[in-house]
Amino acid sequence: MSGIAGSVRRGRGRTEERNSHVNHQERPLTGKVALVAGATRGAGRAIAVELGRAGATVYATGRTTRARASEVGRTSETIEGTAELIDEAGGHGVAVPTDHLVPDQVRALVERIDAEQGRLDVLVNDVWGGDHLLAFNQKVWEADLESGLRMLRLGVETHVITTHFAVPLLVRRPGGLLIEMTDGTTGYNGPRYREQFHYDLAKCAPLRMAFTLGEELKEKGCTAVALTPGFLRSEQMLDHFGVTEENWRDAIATEPSFAIAESPLLVGRAAAALAADPEVHRLNGTSLSSGGLARAYGFTDADGSRPDAWRYIPDFQQNPEVDAADYR
Repeated sequence: MSGIAGSVRRGRGRTEERNSHVNHQERPLTGKVALVAGATRGAGRAIAVELGRAGATVYATGRTTRARASEVGRTSETIEGTAELIDEAGGHGVAVPTDHLVPDQVRALVERIDAEQGRLDVLVNDVWGGDHLLAFNQKVWEADLESGLRMLRLGVETHVITTHFAVPLLVRRPGGLLIEMTDGTTGYNGPRYREQFHYDLAKCAPLRMAFTLGEELKEKGCTAVALTPGFLRSEQMLDHFGVTEENWRDAIATEPSFAIAESPLLVGRAAAALAADPEVHRLNGTSLSSGGLARAYGFTDADGSRPDAWRYIPDFQQNPEVDAADYR
């Protein structure tokens, strides 16, 4: 970490002191500190921004900076850009370049948060970055072994390493929240094959992590949950379909189920709602979705809708003629 420490944005001292004037009702996470591991783009970026909008200081980590791109190969989204969006939303963003497969870097990250803030209230394990390795409709003996193992390292090992180092700071105070990000709920993934062996493992593992961490954290008065977006209109997904956020519906002609797509804002609002809920412990160890939480907490996507992909997708798979509007 020492080689990149000079390029990161420095914390501004204790969050409680800086934000004491902010209306806590409007910004319920004032004085709170969050770490979003994997905040470069997509769900992680949206979650980091919405936690900041609610008043939190947010440490945004990832491998793509303005000076260096990760193996994903996208240069249009960076952790510095995420930190700036957090600031614009009214929070305080701190970009820390971190490879969450390198224990020493993660240890240094947590030590820095402790030194600058003295606390950690929300940990979001959103590290992934394996889409470029994914080839669906291949049996395990047909899939490239190196790519498959890399997906497991990116989607599982990173979460384990980050949890190992960050949880001791998280549990220092009762009320800490750990969110394991994944693709699919327990109800959806449990009885279904996710079309590729390594991807299936990588996206089912965080569901089990949330359950087991819930068991381990409850004695400390802390909470662990799994959270999934629906069909996410991430920057990478929009590029894949050759559309933008403004004309995303044009992609429905290519992929009809894209009609249920949601912007990253929805899952960002879901994470912020969980973090602001004083009774979130009732959800300890459970699997949650952005669409389900939108109904429970009453928030919407940017267009005012509440897309519920994990209710829609099984019905669509049975009958492609179902109307996505009935699930929004």
